[in-house]
Amino acid sequence: MKDELRQLFETCIEGGSEEDLNSLAQLLEGFQRKIQNNSTYIDGILHMERKIDETSCEITIPLHPVLNNNLNILHGGMTATVLDTAMGSLANYLQPEGFGAVTNQLNIHYIAPGIGETLRCKAEVVHKGTKTMVISGEAYRADGKKIAYATGTFFTISK
Repeated sequence: MKDELRQLFETCIEGGSEEDLNSLAQLLEGFQRKIQNNSTYIDGILHMERKIDETSCEITIPLHPVLNNNLNILHGGMTATVLDTAMGSLANYLQPEGFGAVTNQLNIHYIAPGIGETLRCKAEVVHKGTKTMVISGEAYRADGKKIAYATGTFFTISK
Protein backbone atom coordinates (compact mmCIF):
# COMPACT_ATOMS: atom_id res chain seq x y z
CA MET A 1 0.00 0.00 0.00
CA LYS A 2 2.80 2.44 0.88
CA ASP A 3 4.50 1.94 -2.50
CA GLU A 4 1.24 2.67 -4.33
CA LEU A 5 0.72 5.82 -2.27
CA ARG A 6 4.27 6.98 -2.94
CA GLN A 7 3.73 6.46 -6.67
CA LEU A 8 0.41 8.31 -6.60
CA PHE A 9 1.97 11.15 -4.62
CA GLU A 10 4.89 11.40 -7.04
CA THR A 11 2.53 11.44 -10.05
CA CYS A 12 0.48 14.23 -8.48
CA ILE A 13 3.58 16.29 -7.67
CA GLU A 14 5.04 15.91 -11.16
CA GLY A 15 1.81 16.58 -13.07
CA GLY A 16 0.11 19.12 -10.82
CA SER A 17 -0.15 22.87 -11.33
CA GLU A 18 0.87 25.31 -8.61
CA GLU A 19 -2.79 25.44 -7.45
CA ASP A 20 -2.93 21.62 -7.45
CA LEU A 21 0.21 21.47 -5.31
CA ASN A 22 -1.13 24.08 -2.87
CA SER A 23 -4.36 22.10 -2.60
CA LEU A 24 -2.46 18.85 -2.05
CA ALA A 25 -0.42 20.53 0.69
CA GLN A 26 -3.64 21.79 2.36
CA LEU A 27 -5.11 18.28 2.32
CA LEU A 28 -1.93 16.63 3.60
CA GLU A 29 -1.55 19.19 6.40
CA GLY A 30 -5.15 18.44 7.39
CA PHE A 31 -4.51 14.70 7.30
CA GLN A 32 -1.46 15.25 9.52
CA ARG A 33 -3.63 17.27 11.96
CA LYS A 34 -6.05 14.32 12.09
CA ILE A 35 -3.22 11.95 12.98
CA GLN A 36 -1.62 14.26 15.56
CA ASN A 37 -4.87 15.27 17.28
CA ASN A 38 -6.59 11.89 17.03
CA SER A 39 -9.62 13.66 15.54
CA THR A 40 -11.89 12.78 12.64
CA TYR A 41 -10.80 13.07 9.02
CA ILE A 42 -13.32 15.86 8.45
CA ASP A 43 -11.97 17.84 11.43
CA GLY A 44 -8.42 17.44 10.19
CA ILE A 45 -8.90 17.96 6.46
CA LEU A 46 -11.05 21.06 6.99
CA HIS A 47 -8.63 22.42 9.67
CA MET A 48 -11.51 22.94 12.11
CA GLU A 49 -11.05 25.09 15.19
CA ARG A 50 -13.85 24.42 17.70
CA LYS A 51 -15.18 26.26 20.77
CA ILE A 52 -17.96 24.57 22.71
CA ASP A 53 -19.83 25.13 25.96
CA GLU A 54 -23.26 24.42 27.46
CA THR A 55 -25.06 26.89 25.18
CA SER A 56 -23.22 26.97 21.86
CA CYS A 57 -20.63 25.50 19.54
CA GLU A 58 -18.57 27.53 17.11
CA ILE A 59 -16.39 26.07 14.36
CA THR A 60 -14.11 28.09 12.12
CA ILE A 61 -12.31 26.79 9.04
CA PRO A 62 -9.92 28.50 6.62
CA LEU A 63 -11.27 28.73 3.08
CA HIS A 64 -9.12 27.25 0.35
CA PRO A 65 -9.70 26.53 -3.38
CA VAL A 66 -9.97 22.80 -2.60
CA LEU A 67 -13.35 23.60 -0.97
CA ASN A 68 -14.74 25.58 -3.92
CA ASN A 69 -17.34 24.71 -6.53
CA ASN A 70 -17.00 25.35 -10.27
CA LEU A 71 -17.96 29.02 -9.73
CA ASN A 72 -14.85 29.39 -7.53
CA ILE A 73 -16.90 30.02 -4.36
CA LEU A 74 -17.31 27.80 -1.31
CA HIS A 75 -19.24 24.65 -2.24
CA GLY A 76 -22.63 24.52 -0.51
CA GLY A 77 -21.91 20.98 0.63
CA MET A 78 -18.89 22.25 2.56
CA THR A 79 -21.05 24.86 4.26
CA ALA A 80 -23.58 22.12 5.07
CA THR A 81 -20.84 19.89 6.46
CA VAL A 82 -19.50 22.55 8.83
CA LEU A 83 -23.00 23.59 9.94
CA ASP A 84 -23.96 19.95 10.58
CA THR A 85 -20.70 19.41 12.47
CA ALA A 86 -21.22 22.47 14.67
CA MET A 87 -24.83 21.53 15.44
CA GLY A 88 -24.00 17.84 15.91
CA SER A 89 -21.02 18.64 18.15
CA LEU A 90 -23.29 20.68 20.41
CA ALA A 91 -25.93 17.93 20.43
CA ASN A 92 -23.30 15.34 21.39
CA TYR A 93 -21.71 17.60 24.00
CA LEU A 94 -25.07 17.88 25.79
CA GLN A 95 -25.80 14.14 25.85
CA PRO A 96 -25.58 12.17 29.11
CA GLU A 97 -22.85 9.56 29.54
CA GLY A 98 -23.36 6.56 27.28
CA PHE A 99 -25.43 8.42 24.69
CA GLY A 100 -24.71 10.19 21.43
CA ALA A 101 -26.61 12.21 18.87
CA VAL A 102 -27.00 11.71 15.12
CA THR A 103 -28.52 13.96 12.51
CA ASN A 104 -32.13 13.13 11.65
CA GLN A 105 -32.96 16.18 9.54
CA LEU A 106 -30.94 19.10 8.22
CA ASN A 107 -32.45 22.20 6.56
CA ILE A 108 -30.24 24.93 5.12
CA HIS A 109 -31.09 28.27 3.58
CA TYR A 110 -28.20 29.71 1.58
CA ILE A 111 -28.15 33.50 1.68
CA ALA A 112 -24.87 34.71 0.18
CA PRO A 113 -21.76 33.26 -1.48
CA GLY A 114 -18.99 31.82 0.67
CA ILE A 115 -15.95 33.91 -0.17
CA GLY A 116 -13.05 35.33 1.81
CA GLU A 117 -10.55 33.83 4.19
CA THR A 118 -12.69 31.88 6.67
CA LEU A 119 -16.06 30.29 7.35
CA ARG A 120 -17.44 30.47 10.89
CA CYS A 121 -20.47 28.42 11.95
CA LYS A 122 -22.26 28.89 15.25
CA ALA A 123 -24.86 26.50 16.67
CA GLU A 124 -27.35 27.01 19.52
CA VAL A 125 -30.04 24.81 21.06
CA VAL A 126 -33.65 25.56 20.12
CA HIS A 127 -35.23 22.58 21.94
CA LYS A 128 -33.81 19.76 24.05
CA GLY A 129 -36.12 16.81 24.58
CA THR A 130 -35.46 13.32 25.90
CA LYS A 131 -35.17 11.70 22.46
CA THR A 132 -34.53 14.58 20.06
CA MET A 133 -32.91 17.99 19.97
CA VAL A 134 -33.51 20.87 17.57
CA ILE A 135 -30.50 23.07 16.99
CA SER A 136 -30.07 26.17 14.83
CA GLY A 137 -26.92 27.18 13.06
CA GLU A 138 -25.62 30.20 11.22
CA ALA A 139 -22.67 30.43 8.86
CA TYR A 140 -20.63 33.61 8.39
CA ARG A 141 -17.76 34.58 6.15
CA ALA A 142 -14.76 36.59 7.42
CA ASP A 143 -16.35 39.98 6.65
CA GLY A 144 -19.24 39.11 9.01
CA LYS A 145 -21.81 38.53 6.25
CA LYS A 146 -24.21 35.69 7.06
CA ILE A 147 -24.10 33.16 4.23
CA ALA A 148 -26.45 30.45 5.52
CA TYR A 149 -29.04 29.64 8.17
CA ALA A 150 -29.80 26.07 9.21
CA THR A 151 -31.85 23.98 11.57
CA GLY A 152 -31.21 20.39 12.46
CA THR A 153 -33.00 17.69 14.37
CA PHE A 154 -30.82 15.19 16.20
CA PHE A 155 -31.81 11.78 17.58
CA THR A 156 -30.42 10.65 20.92
CA ILE A 157 -29.00 7.13 20.65
CA SER A 158 -27.16 4.86 23.05
CA LYS A 159 -23.50 4.27 22.21
